[in-house]
Amino acid sequence: MWLVVRRELRSAFGSPIGYVVAVVFLAVTGWLLFSTFFLNGRADLRAFFELLPITLALVAPAITMRQLSEELSSGTYESVLTLPLSAAQILGGKFVASLLFVMIVLVPTLLYPLSIASVVGGSAATQLDWGPVVGGYIGAILLAGLYCAIGLLASSASRNQIVAFILAIAVCAFLALVDRMLFIIPAPLVGLIQFLSATSHFESVARGVLDTRDLVYFVSFGGAALFGAHAVMQVRRG
Repeated sequence: MWLVVRRELRSAFGSPIGYVVAVVFLAVTGWLLFSTFFLNGRADLRAFFELLPITLALVAPAITMRQLSEELSSGTYESVLTLPLSAAQILGGKFVASLLFVMIVLVPTLLYPLSIASVVGGSAATQLDWGPVVGGYIGAILLAGLYCAIGLLASSASRNQIVAFILAIAVCAFLALVDRMLFIIPAPLVGLIQFLSATSHFESVARGVLDTRDLVYFVSFGGAALFGAHAVMQVRRG
């Protein structure tokens, strides 16, 4: 499996798309964070973490869209299946590689809280609260894992990278924005919609509270997406 991980990471950083995705993500999040920080004078990363469900919903599909669809369209998928690896190992390697890529992209954002902490100084009234920062990054990893799993499912279902990208974005954006539509949802369904919302579970973790319900959500939905991708791979294997 780790051979697949190394292969996919080399492929991601060996093509322009990986660097373009990383630069655009860092530029957009950095600009939006510090523009609001200097306007509001608030020593926290709330603006950054509020945008993560949406920005990661673009980053993860951009990375995963080619993982399986490119091999299907280029005809190399059959040769991959002849390797002494199970479909689960191939899929697991691609998932780990995608998640590691997103985590590598998130590493430079650690400069954001460090910069804010140095600007506001060490006064008790203005110093940065590191609890929500740590919780936010844990939530970001869980959220990225869910989105990468959805992206791999979309990639396994289509030979076209653009179609896989659009499908993954549609599902990830729905999970990120569904809680914004509660005002048009019938009252009996509000609880279900809140449970489906990735943003609400992410925000719960980002507050520094590790609730088992949030962990179950990310693990179960991500696992279901990977199970679906594995089933598609098995069907293609015949």
